[in-house]
Amino acid sequence: MNDWRALLRNGVRAIVKGDAFWEPYLTSVLTERSSIGMHLAIFVEPYLQFILDGKKTVESRFSERRIAPYGHIKKNDVILLKRSGGPVVGLCLAASVWHYELDVHSWQEIRSEFSQALCAQDPEFWRRRKGAEYATLIRLTKVHSIHPLRISKTDRRGWVILKPEGD
Repeated sequence: MNDWRALLRNGVRAIVKGDAFWEPYLTSVLTERSSIGMHLAIFVEPYLQFILDGKKTVESRFSERRIAPYGHIKKNDVILLKRSGGPVVGLCLAASVWHYELDVHSWQEIRSEFSQALCAQDPEFWRRRKGAEYATLIRLTKVHSIHPLRISKTDRRGWVILKPEGD
């Protein structure tokens, strides 16, 4: 997984060949010193399918520490969508990104502004995240399903930076 260029050339890029948006966009990501970052996000159901269906338009990552994607993702970065324990099944762009150091005010803002877009109306969603101190919210656009692409990933991270900005 350290060679993200090979992953793109041999996998994702081939799958989007001929797509009017994704083929040229990924080609630009592969250019040296591109300012576009690339990330691998791991999802459980039903949230992955909600994204692929266009129902979930904002992704959130909450944490107790400043870990990726906090501070590492920016507008126009590419996100590969991987099923937990399974293959990459889609990709999308970060249309907007918000990073929060959580306090009473930011929790209220996130819940009131983003609950519907997060598909997070269930109180259990919020209960599981109540110990978090940091949050990253990402508005997703250009969501594109792809033929499943198997990649080797054995660690438990839910977010992996494949290509930092300018790499």
